[in-house]
Amino acid sequence: MKDFITEFKEFVNRGNLVELAVAFTLTLFFVPVVNAIVDGLIMQLIAGIFGQPSFDSITIDVGDAELFVGTVITALVTFLIVAFVCFLIVRAYNAMKAPDDDDAAPSEVDLLIEIRDELRSRGS
Repeated sequence: MKDFITEFKEFVNRGNLVELAVAFTLTLFFVPVVNAIVDGLIMQLIAGIFGQPSFDSITIDVGDAELFVGTVITALVTFLIVAFVCFLIVRAYNAMKAPDDDDAAPSEVDLLIEIRDELRSRGS
């Protein structure tokens, strides 16, 4: 039983598990923000342009069946909007996180070129 408890502690204390739990929790609370942006802002702009906040009323009659093409269009537009908003957020995060070019260390290739040039200058 002691080995089981030790193994469980090691499992819980792994950094990946904690990071995943935090990411999952943040995602749960991020969804309403994205939905508010999509439903409250962007879809309302679509309503202002097209007269309604979704394309759900677009249908195609095929015999006795009715194809809800507008529902698919609305889902695609919503997906593209959410993907774009997520792209902008990740892009902004990466821009804040990226090191300045001035502070960046030279690459291995740059160092090797400097060494080569220094050796050539000494040999001449």
